[in-house]
Amino acid sequence: MPSRSVAQIIEILEWEGLSPPGSIKRSTLQEKLAQKGYSTRQMKTYATVDGASRRYQKTRRNSLWHSDIKFGPYLPIGKNGQKKRTYMVAFLDDATRFCLHAEFYPLMDQVIVEDAFRKAIAGYGVPEKVFFDNGGQYKNVWMSRACAKMGIRLLYARPYSPESRGKSERFNRAVTSFLNEAQLEQPQSVEELNRLFSVWLEECYQRKPHSALKDNVSPETAFRLDKEPLRFLNPQIIAEAFLHSEERRVDKTGCISFQGAKYEVGLLYVGLRVEVIYDPTDPSELRIECEGYPSCTAKRQVITERTAPRPELPEHISNHKPQGSRLLTAAAKKNAEREPRLRPAVIYSRTGGEDDA
Repeated sequence: MPSRSVAQIIEILEWEGLSPPGSIKRSTLQEKLAQKGYSTRQMKTYATVDGASRRYQKTRRNSLWHSDIKFGPYLPIGKNGQKKRTYMVAFLDDATRFCLHAEFYPLMDQVIVEDAFRKAIAGYGVPEKVFFDNGGQYKNVWMSRACAKMGIRLLYARPYSPESRGKSERFNRAVTSFLNEAQLEQPQSVEELNRLFSVWLEECYQRKPHSALKDNVSPETAFRLDKEPLRFLNPQIIAEAFLHSEERRVDKTGCISFQGAKYEVGLLYVGLRVEVIYDPTDPSELRIECEGYPSCTAKRQVITERTAPRPELPEHISNHKPQGSRLLTAAAKKNAEREPRLRPAVIYSRTGGEDDA
């Protein structure tokens, strides 16, 4: 009972007859409990932490990647030159602390994580696992689908546990020193900020000795000397993994609404919920997938001056003329089976007439 006070413990001991009243001083018992590891603060720690908060480090590169978003400086962005905040996305290798990719962006959205993730994979292969916080930029349907396609195990930090993201926080503190220096240069665009940042990252982080690494080698040296082979995927698999996916219901005309426009899917999918696979940079052509049905391509609906000929219905839902009533045929068959069992006990046609009455 971590919430039980020392005074309550003394009271329990006295009521149970284990200690004479007034023989135990509160300060004495509190000191003895602390020496044994049972102070109120220690007990609360044991009750709230699932496991020991100990440092960990993978032994092979690309075993685990970390990523985080850090607020950057305000820069003039857009045609009117209004100052807006920038955001940095970074991907780090757990074993070597090597920065796989880091870049500043003019907005905070899922798209910036996708871009940084793709560039890191293109340069250094695919990791076994990734570890993110629970922000909406990381915890979404797209991230789950992309990691599943590339065979990456997706892990998320437990809520309110900043200690689990210590490596990312340590890198962010290093980036703060860059931002202090960048203020002296007064960059006027995101491109200029990233140019300064790439030089700082290469010279002041990647090639500097790191106290958390063996023999204080630099992150770049640790990553290059690691003998673990890099795992690169087929570009087609990566392209497929970075497509977006959304669900839509097909209306009675065989169309779906997508990003404010109508797309023709086909009468085969009328009334079904389909998965729309698309490239966010070019949504003009969509791929439609539905379990139990062949995939197809949906194109934007073009409205002309004249009505187009009505497309033919698929054969399995075509309007066939019935050859007869299946209900009446089945009823007659059932009646024929039932007739012998329902024959009356007396058949009057077999009686002889009035003399037999």
